[in-house]
Amino acid sequence: MIEALTNNHLFGILLTVGLFYGGMWLRNYFRKNWINPLLISIFVIVVLLQLAHIPYEQYMQGAGIIHDFLGPVTVVLALPLYRQRRLLVKYKLAIISGIVSGVLASLVSVLLLGRVFGLNDMLERSLLPHSITTPIGIALSNDIGGIEGITVVSIILTGLIGASMASVIFRLLRITHPIAKGLGLGTAAHAIGTSKAIEMGETEGAVSSLSIGVAAIITVVLVAIMQIAGWY
Repeated sequence: MIEALTNNHLFGILLTVGLFYGGMWLRNYFRKNWINPLLISIFVIVVLLQLAHIPYEQYMQGAGIIHDFLGPVTVVLALPLYRQRRLLVKYKLAIISGIVSGVLASLVSVLLLGRVFGLNDMLERSLLPHSITTPIGIALSNDIGGIEGITVVSIILTGLIGASMASVIFRLLRITHPIAKGLGLGTAAHAIGTSKAIEMGETEGAVSSLSIGVAAIITVVLVAIMQIAGWY
């Protein structure tokens, strides 16, 4: 009976959606921003699949349907961008400079920490795309000789940590402007950070949505320049 249940497409869908909403309930109940529904879902699913000896392929029969919608659903991010277009134009210089600064900080920190801890070139290349959205990060990692699995894990962890710690960091550094919040989340924590930015407000969500795409483009260009210059 258990095998029949796990072979059903609904198993992956209901498990994923149910755990995510369960994580949201826990966060709202305890009123703690660091309780991340996505992190809870990932942890419980991994443990459950391992303990119950459920093949990942069986789980993805249903969960893969949710995965396939991730690309098209990003179109929804265009709505807050359109609504906040005048504000985005007004702060265009601050937005562009903020994204460029964030991308540079991301790349330089990986290279510097790589040198300090003695990471090999392949591991460094795998970590360089850690602050951009997953599809572009995977493609970039493959192009520069990185390890796709490490890149995916680093991207997910970066987004989870960024989204979970955002409120605390903003409060400690006294960052209150919605443009600044959106820039920080979108540039550093990509799509997961953007989901947090949307919770904070429409302006934060719009700026974060814009930051994802621009940061990814700038990252690809800068990594190409670094590779040509032989910096890694």
